[in-house]
Amino acid sequence: MKILVCISHVPDTTSKINFAEGDTKFDASGVQFVINPNDEFGLTRAMWFKEKQGASVDVINVGGAETEPTLRKALAIGADKAIRVNTEAKDGYQVAGELAKVAQDGGYDLIIGGRESIDYNGGMVPGMVAAMMGANFINNCIGMEVDGPSVTATREIDGGKESVSTSFPLVVGGQKGIVEESDLRIPNMRGIMMARQKPLEVVEASGAPQKTETVQFEKPAPKGAVKLVDPENLDELISLLHNEAKVI
Repeated sequence: MKILVCISHVPDTTSKINFAEGDTKFDASGVQFVINPNDEFGLTRAMWFKEKQGASVDVINVGGAETEPTLRKALAIGADKAIRVNTEAKDGYQVAGELAKVAQDGGYDLIIGGRESIDYNGGMVPGMVAAMMGANFINNCIGMEVDGPSVTATREIDGGKESVSTSFPLVVGGQKGIVEESDLRIPNMRGIMMARQKPLEVVEASGAPQKTETVQFEKPAPKGAVKLVDPENLDELISLLHNEAKVI
């Protein structure tokens, strides 16, 4: 079984976010980048398949050379090989096109990505990769077992869970539950040293088209001052909710 895990290079949620050039560009200076958490859950599950069923596990990212430390961390966790598509990640459609091309050319059985990244939260790339490949697709996956060519999975749906059966080739949008946080692996010194010797292949982009364009970024408005209303003065509360907050 050949597994390809898609890795997004995203800012740590504790980083202070700023924009430059008239709020048209993300300012990456001083920002700590990490593996997208949903992707890390998927990578950990892939490592289980490697250890229990002898699967090979490659990781892939669409981005510039600045993303390579994140790919090296994935190698330190235990992936066999890393692939970097040498182009800026501009939108979900373009990223999906580049990932689908590599996945098809590489003959991968299982492609695992996070259901969404924590920077743009688009939640669209895994589904588009599946459509472009003509592969089966399971989103919001919180459990998966492989028995030969057959796959059984559990996915989260509104109000509960759903069990499904499918086969390869398969694209999975994973999240917490496919493994738990306690199962995530911290690279040890041996893994870090071995990662330096593992291949990191840089491939040129196939030219997948970009369908959207970011015009400007805007931070959320700062929180306003709190107005305290006497609990006995319901008329004032109703007036404020109606006239100022406009929620009733």
